[in-house]
Amino acid sequence: SDGLSTVNNPFSWNTNANIMWVDQPAMVGYSYGAKVVDIDHNESQVGEDMYWFMQEFYAAHPEFKANDLYIFGESYGGHYAPSVASRIFKGNQHKDGEFINIQGVGVGNGLTDPVIQYQYYPEMAMNNSYGIKTVSEDAYANMVKHVPTCTKLAKLCQTNHSYCEAADDYCQIFETMPYYNTGLNPYDIRKPCGESDLCYDFDNIGTFLNLPETREALHVSDNVKEWESCNTAVNAAFISDWMRDYQQVLIPMLESDIRVLIYAGDVDFICNWIGNKAWTKELKWSGKEAFNNATDVTWNYSEAGTEVAGGMVRSANAAKGSGSLTFLQVYEAGHMVPMDKPEAALTMLNTFIQKKSFV
Repeated sequence: SDGLSTVNNPFSWNTNANIMWVDQPAMVGYSYGAKVVDIDHNESQVGEDMYWFMQEFYAAHPEFKANDLYIFGESYGGHYAPSVASRIFKGNQHKDGEFINIQGVGVGNGLTDPVIQYQYYPEMAMNNSYGIKTVSEDAYANMVKHVPTCTKLAKLCQTNHSYCEAADDYCQIFETMPYYNTGLNPYDIRKPCGESDLCYDFDNIGTFLNLPETREALHVSDNVKEWESCNTAVNAAFISDWMRDYQQVLIPMLESDIRVLIYAGDVDFICNWIGNKAWTKELKWSGKEAFNNATDVTWNYSEAGTEVAGGMVRSANAAKGSGSLTFLQVYEAGHMVPMDKPEAALTMLNTFIQKKSFV
């Protein structure tokens, strides 16, 4: 095969749900804008765009309005998903538009609370759960030494956004570059990065998505010249957004019956499970004490008809109402859990959207 045909994925997330993939902000994927000034550069713009997009979607497809809605994002979606969900939640409260039936938020291997997450890069590099020492002892010591300044700059960024770019530069140089310099895959500590820019060969995906018949089938606008996996101009526009915290916008939702799932494949370095678990334990919500006192329990799922241990999970409810926070460490999965552990990922999704308990 030339690698340009599709096959059925029995573990696709649309097995028990409708999925809508949205290329956003403008200028990424198949999306487009009138001009470069249309490029968003912060999460309030991202949330605003998505809120009104959803309003228009439901106006065009009212048959979906009664359905539960879940907002999921991964990686930088750790910024997007909370921000989009928060804007929908606020829109419902303020009656900005038609009511949207949002029920939950999911973030996989996300960057959500940089202030806390950047403190755990040294630990993931040297003291991960697989015993893989990815950097030298000297490099590790140097990473540890620079954590306080990185954290200080990241905290300053939250209150004075003029510090955000400096925080980004400093923290990347001293906390992530030592790992990148090893040549290992930042998305899977067990593997070398190799020659591809993203450490995985996604060439066939780009080729397939740019085929004329693919574009025609998906009704892609002629304004989109070419689908690319990354847009450097959009990336640059978000330079002051990278180190911003977005976990705090989850708190009002948790206190108002919205359920939140934070999951992380545990061989990912760049948005690692250690840092993600740490910020969930620091989150200042009414279920904090219950969540922090909860015991991590083994999460099992069925793979090829056999029950296997898929990870470790903890969960707690808000003090009032049905809002809940769940953190799930997924064994032997990298940055993209559904790619590495498709059956586990689908079980996780179904458990969440069917409102079943993880523990």
